[in-house]
Amino acid sequence: MAPVAWWLCLPCLREPAMSPDLLTVLLFLAAAVLLFAINRPRMDVVALMLIVAMPLSGVITMQEALAGFSDPSVILIAALFVVGEGLVRTGVAQRMGDWLVMKAGRNENRLLGLLMVSVAGIGSVMSSTGVVAIFIPVVLRITRAAGLAAGRLMMPLSMAALISGMMTLVATPPNLVVHAELQRHGLPGFGFFDFTPIGVPVLLLGVAYMAVARRWLTVRGGAKPKRHRPRLADWVEKYRLHEREYRLRVAPLSPLVGQRLSDLNLRAASGVNIVLIERATPRLGDRFVRPLAHTVLEAGDVIYLDLSQPTVDVDHVADLYRLDRLPLTAPYFSDRTHEIGMVEVMVPPTSRLVGKTVLTGKVRSDYDLTVIGLHRNNSPHSGRLLDTPLKTGDTLLLIGPWKAIRRLQADPSDLIVLTLPAEVDDAVPAAGRAPQALAALAVMVGLMVSGAVPNVQAALIACLLLGALRCVDLSSAYRSIHWQSLILIVGMLPFSIALQRTGGVTLAADFLIATTGGASLHTVLACLFAVTAVLGLFISNTATAVLMAPVALAVAQTLGASPLPFAMTVALAASAAFMTPVSSPVNTLVVGPGNYTFGDFLRIGVPFTLIVMAVTVALVPLLFPAF
Repeated sequence: MAPVAWWLCLPCLREPAMSPDLLTVLLFLAAAVLLFAINRPRMDVVALMLIVAMPLSGVITMQEALAGFSDPSVILIAALFVVGEGLVRTGVAQRMGDWLVMKAGRNENRLLGLLMVSVAGIGSVMSSTGVVAIFIPVVLRITRAAGLAAGRLMMPLSMAALISGMMTLVATPPNLVVHAELQRHGLPGFGFFDFTPIGVPVLLLGVAYMAVARRWLTVRGGAKPKRHRPRLADWVEKYRLHEREYRLRVAPLSPLVGQRLSDLNLRAASGVNIVLIERATPRLGDRFVRPLAHTVLEAGDVIYLDLSQPTVDVDHVADLYRLDRLPLTAPYFSDRTHEIGMVEVMVPPTSRLVGKTVLTGKVRSDYDLTVIGLHRNNSPHSGRLLDTPLKTGDTLLLIGPWKAIRRLQADPSDLIVLTLPAEVDDAVPAAGRAPQALAALAVMVGLMVSGAVPNVQAALIACLLLGALRCVDLSSAYRSIHWQSLILIVGMLPFSIALQRTGGVTLAADFLIATTGGASLHTVLACLFAVTAVLGLFISNTATAVLMAPVALAVAQTLGASPLPFAMTVALAASAAFMTPVSSPVNTLVVGPGNYTFGDFLRIGVPFTLIVMAVTVALVPLLFPAF
């Protein structure tokens, strides 16, 4: 904290006529940096304290302290959280993870490249913190399957998420903060893809760098997470599903093609029960179809069969109906839990199902869930499951949509939910609405690129579309907004006003120029990048952008240059938070799963920050000429 605080204070201390108001603002700033550095209290609480305290000094009014709540960039950031939630709830982000697993296989270099490109691509249109939260379980699953330590891929994951902030205007709050500062000075600001020509080379260098630098990581086994809930693989073993569940594909010449399930009556004719139907759809991959009476089977459908009795010959059924046998393993269930889940329930004494069978009790028709397992007297039931009368205390394993499982939780009169699997956290509440979410995203990006409406209006239109198309609901929309980040931005914006009003920004800019001693433009940009990156070690990258954006514009004004290269440098440097685990929430999220230490981030982050600085200093003047 000391070097940063002194850098901010030195130009003012050297000024003989330093105003008391400026000294007051700098004391507030030093206190804020100190509290941010020790993280006591929380950053948003510090921001609220500043909103209350600064007007008391008389430097700004209470109305100016609260002006951030109506700032378009704050509203835009909140709307982008909702757009990101729409991509998560509809399974768009998870499908990307599944595609990654399918394409990469066990090749670690290919896996690293695809992972970083995918994360950066998704992060360019949604919160980087949200992207990391989505991909951590994906990476853990990949590393388990490939026999790798999680630490081999967690650092590339966080690095790619930070680089995503350099890809588009809306990728990260610092970009929007700098853009808003330009607009406040009557300048046009940045376009949606103005960051992309710099972000893409940084991403490619990041992939190449991590392919080499990950060997510098001290890879550890990592602490095994506590198991509070069972996984689907546990239930597959407990109920011996591998002995009764089969997966078959409907061949083009199968007599089942074009037939309704009610007309087939496979349960009575062949002793099998269709539990699920997996159907391929163009561009969107596989989706699940509920096996209702009016459901019509199509060629290529993959059906999940549950044997009503152990004596059924599955090979005979497959030959009879021209079905192709497919593998069905425990990991297969786990890989499809975004849409389909399982739940373990118990039959209470008051249940209407006591004495009835699964068929006569109409479990599927009433609950939209299929019974695939029965546990009685601490052992799995091996007889005719569907025709066995249920008893008090029986434990049933049900499979079906997560929506139906949640409805079951709300009504415990007939079936009491005992356990939900750990995979419930990965469930997609709005499965099947991925096309609608992508359409809303395309509308938003199109409006932003065309400039037909302001960016904040384009994001709000996307939010309304997501709500109208039922990709998000009001509760999930409000929950998705990271209020702590918004309050932090609002609380730091008054510093920008106060520093400009008291002359602090001008003095800081003069000091930066005096320090560089009339050096070249590249040297000035390098110093501006370095100061911003160092400041970002102690406070959030968003707060760093709020403080440094006015300084960048003042430097440009003093030099008589275009402010765009200086503003762009600050935005890029604010995203280059690679050096410590506390520089960004993105880094903090991967510390535990990757079992990293502070030294790991220093060894990997410091060299790459220098690489990003070199790329920035080289490309920014070419893309945004200063003179």
